[in-house]
Amino acid sequence: MNRTASFRLQQLPPYLFEAIDRLKRKERAAGREVIDLGIGDPDLPTPPSVIEALQRASAEPRHHRYPPYRGTIEFRQAIAEWYAKRFGVILDPEKEVLVLLGSKEGIAHLPLALINPGDAVLVPNPGYPVYKNSVMFAGGQPIDMPLTRDQHFLPNLDQVEGASRAKLLFLNYPNNPTSATATVDFFSQCVKWGKRHQVMICNDAPYSEIYFAAPPPSILSVEGAKDCCIEFHSLSKSFNMTGWRIGFAVGNSEMIGALAQIKENIDSGTPTAIQEAGIAALGLKDFSDQMRVVYRRRRETLVSALKEAKFQLFSSDATFYLWVAVPDGETSLSFTQHLLEKAGIVATPGSGFGEKGEGYIRFSLTSSDSLIQTAAERLAHIQ
Repeated sequence: MNRTASFRLQQLPPYLFEAIDRLKRKERAAGREVIDLGIGDPDLPTPPSVIEALQRASAEPRHHRYPPYRGTIEFRQAIAEWYAKRFGVILDPEKEVLVLLGSKEGIAHLPLALINPGDAVLVPNPGYPVYKNSVMFAGGQPIDMPLTRDQHFLPNLDQVEGASRAKLLFLNYPNNPTSATATVDFFSQCVKWGKRHQVMICNDAPYSEIYFAAPPPSILSVEGAKDCCIEFHSLSKSFNMTGWRIGFAVGNSEMIGALAQIKENIDSGTPTAIQEAGIAALGLKDFSDQMRVVYRRRRETLVSALKEAKFQLFSSDATFYLWVAVPDGETSLSFTQHLLEKAGIVATPGSGFGEKGEGYIRFSLTSSDSLIQTAAERLAHIQ
């Protein structure tokens, strides 16, 4: 029995990625070049104008004090303007926008704001582990919502046992890890279902700007969605700002208000200078287009190599991930180990995202073009 860790920590599943980290360190210690296609951390730099905005703002003494808890009104207005241009969604910056220390922080705190111990929450499987873990931390009961290839990794809510008794539903489109996208029609069905069963809905959308066909929609573009929906965004993936820790939540004013109240008792807000940089980022004109060109090029290189090597992969038009089936006779973890030991390539085992991720691995496109090319050449001979 661990007398130090709380029962909350003891509920968490084993950290599968630690085993991968150990193998990665072992390969590097042996002098082998390791290409890391596991983590989704953009290698591209933050736009220079955003860095310059931070530099100017950090020199302002007025920005050295505590920021407003909900975020500066200037940044919240910039978020509302960006949403109107990008999605055609009108937001009240005062009541329907909340600034976060990155979207992960807001997602982790959302169940504390919205559910009581014992309440059921629908979480995608496979899915970003924070959804399920945050529900457990809040004393809730996670209900796995299977995402399967035959359903294009979209949940069928009417087929999930116990779904109608849930209080909260987590969605994530464009999706991590599967790269699947959702349509407005799908979001409309979810909103109708949520209203019918009085279930609040959270769509986590940090990959909305990384797409290669039609721009992914917002769930808030559905008529009446703000009655029961909240949506999370991050500047991390859209503007290469993972280390800056800035994101936001928008949507239903009561859900936003509840999350804000939790944050008022936990943190002291996002530094004002970083919010000034966020305003600069949201005001950029062509940056997202340029970023997508790079990811498209890398994607085509890796997809071509995977197909040539007879891998089966899920075809999608968004995110910087590839969701790939492992060969027959392999598990997600065993094939991840095989890739690392035989080709020096790090991938993420699908089982790390839940039991429904077993049988898949995830590749990330967040390494340089030259490393992606080298990985492609190695993959051609791996099977």
